[in-house]
Amino acid sequence: MLLSPIHQQQQQQPRPLTSPYSYQHHHIIHSSTATTTSNTHSRHQSDSSSSNTSTASSPTKYNKRTLQQYRQEHLDNMSITVEEYEDVLNAEVWIEVNKLRDYARHGISREVRGDVWLYLLGIQEADRSKEISTQKQKLQEYEQIDKDPNEMTKRVRGEISRYLRKTNIESSRNMPRLFEDVISAYCNHNHRVEYYPAMVNLCAPFIYSVKRECDAFLCFEKMINTLDDHFSSRSINESVASFMTLFRTCIPDLYSYFEEEEVDIKEWAASALQFVLSRELSLENTMRLWDTYFAVPDWIELHPFFCLAILRHLKENLEELEQSEIRTMLMRLPPLDMDQIVNEAFNIRHEIMERQISDDSL
Repeated sequence: MLLSPIHQQQQQQPRPLTSPYSYQHHHIIHSSTATTTSNTHSRHQSDSSSSNTSTASSPTKYNKRTLQQYRQEHLDNMSITVEEYEDVLNAEVWIEVNKLRDYARHGISREVRGDVWLYLLGIQEADRSKEISTQKQKLQEYEQIDKDPNEMTKRVRGEISRYLRKTNIESSRNMPRLFEDVISAYCNHNHRVEYYPAMVNLCAPFIYSVKRECDAFLCFEKMINTLDDHFSSRSINESVASFMTLFRTCIPDLYSYFEEEEVDIKEWAASALQFVLSRELSLENTMRLWDTYFAVPDWIELHPFFCLAILRHLKENLEELEQSEIRTMLMRLPPLDMDQIVNEAFNIRHEIMERQISDDSL
C-alpha cells in the first residue's frame, strides 16, 4: 500500500517514452552531463555497508571501522567508460553485478543506463542462462495486467501533458501512451494504491532509459514499493523534522537566512524526501542521481544528505534571493553538476559520522 502522505499532495509532470516494448535509444536528452556521464565522473564514495547509514528519521551511530571504510572509498578516483560497462554486460554466462554497482556509483552513460539499472534493481538476473525464459515470462505477465482507460486515466494524461510542456525534452509520439500504460498498469495491479501526480516524475527516468515497456514497469514498481516501505515505517513529518535538524546543524547560515526571509523549507523538504527529488531536478540530473542510488543497498537512507548537498551547493545563490525567488529556485532547481552533488553529499554524511564518533568518545 502506498504512503498516504504521497497520495495527498504534490503536483507532477510527465515525461516521454518511445515505442511500446522498445524505447528507442535515441535518447531524447540533450545534456552534456547525460552524454558524457561515464567519462567525467570523479570517483564518489557510496557505502557498500548498508548497516551503517543514517536514516531520514534518526541518525545512526557509526564506529571507527566504518569511518575508515568510508575514507578509503572516498580516496578512489576513476572514470568508467561505455566499453567497460559493455564488457560486463556482454558476459556470456554470468553478469558481475557487484562490478556494475561499483561502476554505477560514479554515473552511467546513457547508452547503457537502462540495461545496468535492470541488474542493479534486481529486475534482471545475473545468470544469463535464464534470460530468455525470464524475459518471456515478464512480458506475458505484464501483458495480462489491465491497462484499459478508467476514471484515473484523464488525470494521468493531464499530468503527462503538463510534464512534457514544462520540460525541454523531445518526445516521440508513443511516449505519452507509454507513460499512461506503465502508470495505469501499476495502479490497476496494486488496487490499494491511489494515483498521485508525482508518479509521472518517478516514472519518467525509467521511460527514458529502459528499452522494454515491461521492464520499465517493473523498475517503476520497485521504486514506488521502496518509497512505500520506507515511509510506512516513519511518517513524513518525522522525516522532515529529522532533515530540519540536519539542515540547521550542517548549513546554519543558510538555515538562519531562510528563517529571516520566512522561507518554509519544510514544504520543499517534504516533496524532496518523498519523491527523491524527481519533481525538483531536471530529468537528466535525476537519472544521474539515481545511478548512484541504485548502486547502493541503502540509498533511501542516504537521500537526505543529497538534499542537503544541493542546498549547500546553491547556498551563495540562495542567499542573494528573496523569499519568492528562493521558493521558485528550490521547486525547479537549475541544472547541477551531479558529480559535485554526490561528492558533497558524502562529505556531509562524513561530517555527521565524525561528529557522532566525537560525541561518543566524550
